[in-house]
Amino acid sequence: MTAPDGATLHALLRRYRLPGEPLSCRPLTQGLLNRGYHLTTTHGRYFLKHHLDGDRAAIARQHRVTARLDALGLPVVPPVADAGGDTVTVIDGRCWALHPWVEGRHRDGGELTPGQSWSLGALLGLVHLCLDQVIDPRTPAPRASHTPDETGADPHHTFALIERLLALARARQGRDAFDDLAVHRLVERRELLARHAHRRPAPAAVPATGWVHGDFHPLNLLYRDTEPAAIVDWDRLGVQPRAEEAVRAAAIFFVLPGGTLDLRKVRPYARAYRCVTGAGAAEMAAAVHRVWWERLNDFWMLRWHYQLGDRRADPQFPAAAALAVWWTDAYEAVREAFTG
Repeated sequence: MTAPDGATLHALLRRYRLPGEPLSCRPLTQGLLNRGYHLTTTHGRYFLKHHLDGDRAAIARQHRVTARLDALGLPVVPPVADAGGDTVTVIDGRCWALHPWVEGRHRDGGELTPGQSWSLGALLGLVHLCLDQVIDPRTPAPRASHTPDETGADPHHTFALIERLLALARARQGRDAFDDLAVHRLVERRELLARHAHRRPAPAAVPATGWVHGDFHPLNLLYRDTEPAAIVDWDRLGVQPRAEEAVRAAAIFFVLPGGTLDLRKVRPYARAYRCVTGAGAAEMAAAVHRVWWERLNDFWMLRWHYQLGDRRADPQFPAAAALAVWWTDAYEAVREAFTG
């Protein structure tokens, strides 16, 4: 990923009153929905975001939401408005946004104490409550997507996908350890799905829906010391079952390297989320079941690797693949951790 050229930076900064002249622009992130840069100017430091989807109206809506959340005291980083009051700058058809720079670092669940895990669950619950306050319920929105690919969680589709991925993995010349693990996990998952296909969630068993961040995980939360400093990347802001976001986030924050969940931390996290939002045991249990089923049918990392030639997610695959198996075996314990 290369930084924007000098002409682009000068054209962008001329639209603002304060940022000054560019001194350096260092690439930080390369995601599906945006690119991020650490921009240093004669007047300070900023996070410069290039939105790849180019939907100016949708980006501006996200910005208005974060500004309202900021007014309610949530740790978010609204963008800087330009001289005309706009927060989205379009240059040569590309959408840019300038945010204040926030000092902080990412922390996964392994670095959190049980008390800090409680605070994390309470924070996510507060996000969900505040989103309901700042967004008009009549506002149309797409369903937030947690992964770039959706299989529909239909086991018949999943079986077909498994066969395609197995053929690709087995056909690789110079097969390596990743290929061997992929084949092992695909065969294992095929057997698990055959045993549990009857447990596919019923269409009506959907927990309460509402506005959610859509991508709440350690890389989208910055900490300053032990306190959350900024929830970032609101690109997947949308409507979906709220408790599912809580379960899905826990399955990322609290997954251990061996592919198990640290239930000792999941429990206080889930209790705090329930306390803040009022989500009941039935709602959480339905969310646990639906996210478990989703994970059982989920092969986006292997699709990236074998079908798209994109290996960015490869380091996550061993733990994520093991988690689906462990979760199936420990299903009751996981459900109790979220509902007890």
